[in-house]
Amino acid sequence: MMKRNNRLWGALYLRRRWLTVGIGVKRWLLLLATGAAVTSMGWVYLLLSTNRAGWLPGRLYDGLTLQFLPLGWRIALPLIVGGLIMLLAVVKLGKNLVEPLREGPGAVVDSLVDYRLRDRGPHIVAIGGGTGMPGLLRGLSPYTSNLTAIVTVADDGGSSGRLRRELGLLPPGDFRNNLAALARDEALLTQVLQYRFGAMPSVATPGVATPGIVPPDGNGGAADEPAAPGLTGHAFGNLLLAALTGITGSFDEALLAAQRVLALRGQVLPSTLENVTLVAEVALPQGESVEVSGESAIPQAGGRIERVRLEPSHARAYPPALRAIFGADLIILGPGSLYTSILPNLLVADLAEALRHTRARVVYVCNLATQPGETDGYSVADHVAAITAHAPGAILDSVIANDNLSIPPETGGGRTQFVQPDAPAGVDFIRRDLVDEARPWRHDSAKLARAVLDLLA
Repeated sequence: MMKRNNRLWGALYLRRRWLTVGIGVKRWLLLLATGAAVTSMGWVYLLLSTNRAGWLPGRLYDGLTLQFLPLGWRIALPLIVGGLIMLLAVVKLGKNLVEPLREGPGAVVDSLVDYRLRDRGPHIVAIGGGTGMPGLLRGLSPYTSNLTAIVTVADDGGSSGRLRRELGLLPPGDFRNNLAALARDEALLTQVLQYRFGAMPSVATPGVATPGIVPPDGNGGAADEPAAPGLTGHAFGNLLLAALTGITGSFDEALLAAQRVLALRGQVLPSTLENVTLVAEVALPQGESVEVSGESAIPQAGGRIERVRLEPSHARAYPPALRAIFGADLIILGPGSLYTSILPNLLVADLAEALRHTRARVVYVCNLATQPGETDGYSVADHVAAITAHAPGAILDSVIANDNLSIPPETGGGRTQFVQPDAPAGVDFIRRDLVDEARPWRHDSAKLARAVLDLLA
C-alpha cells in the first residue's frame, strides 16, 4: 500500500511540474485548446446542418449531443473529457519526442524545467584563466546557462606551450579547463579532457612506454609537465582543440565546434586572437630590476613583480568577448593568478575599455591564498591596487574576499598562506566565508556561487 501511495504521489508531482512557471508549456496548451475550440465550432455547425437536413436518425443525434443529460453536464463533460484527452496526447507526444535527447536520468519534465530555468538565468561573464575560474563556473552552471568565460592567451608553459611553439596554436590549456567545467556531463568529460599522456612501464611488456595519467598538481588541477617527446605530457583536451583547429581552420572556430560537441552550458572565448607574450618587470632581492619574458618564467624569477605588459602592446580584443561584456548582467574577474591569469586580459586595451563602459557590475574575486613568486605577502588591498595600476579608471565596482582564516594552513597537505582581508579603497568590499575546508587554497564552488548570485538579488 505504501509503495502504491508513493507511486501515486510521484505521478502527481510530475504532473504538477508540467505547470511550473516559465517553462513554455502552459501557453502552448492554451493555444492548443483555443484551436480545438475553434475547430469544434465547425463540427457543431456540421452536426446541426446534418440534423436539419434529416440525414441523422433522431436517437443518434440525441446521443451525440448528450440530450439525455442536464444542460450543465452537456457543457462540462465534453470540456473535461476533451481537455484530458488533449493533455494526455501532448504529454505522451512530448515524452516520445524528447526522450532520446534527455541529458540525464530522471523524468523528461525535470530536464525541461531545469533547462528552462537555466536558460532564463542571468548573463554572467567570468574573466581570467588558470584553475580558479573553472571552479566558479562549476558553481554557477546549475543556476544559469548564460555563462561566458573570457580566457587569457598568454600561457606558454607545459603542454600548451609546446603546442603553441610547434603548431602556432593559441595555448589551449585554460580553455580546456573551462570547457570541462561547463560540459553537461562534467564528471566524465573532465576525466577525458584532463587525461594526460605519460610514460609508464607496462606490466605486460616491461620497459615499454604506455599512456598513463600524470598526477595532478598541488592545486588540484592537472599540472603542465615539462617538455617531452611525442604525446608525453599532453592533455587530451589540448590535442582535441589542436585537431579541431586544423579541421576548422582557426582557433575560435575550434572553440565553437568543441562547444557543440560537448553541449556546453555557456561559452568559452579568448580575450584576443593575437599571439601575445607576457613580459614582467621584476625587482630582485639584490636591488636590481630585470625583464622576464613568458608567463611560465615570471613566477620563477625570484623577485617582486612591479609591472607586466603584453607584446605586442596593441593586441585587439576578440569581438564576441566585447559583445558578451556589453550584454552581461554581472562580470567577475577571477579567481586566478593576479599577474599571469587576470591582468593579461585587462592589458588588452579594447577589453579594458569595454569594462569601463559596461552597464554590468564588475566584481573582483580575490584569491584565498598568496601565490609564491607572484603575490607573496599581498593583502586584498594589494591585489586591488595592482589591478588599478594596470587598468586605471573606474573598472571595479565590488570586491569579494574570504574572511574565514580559521582553517589550519597545513590542511590538505599544503602550506596555505591566506590573503589578509584588508579593505581596499574606493570599492564596495564584501567579506564572505568562501574557503574549501578540505583544500583551503581553493574556493568552495557552492559558497562562491551563492556570494556571486547574492549580488544580483
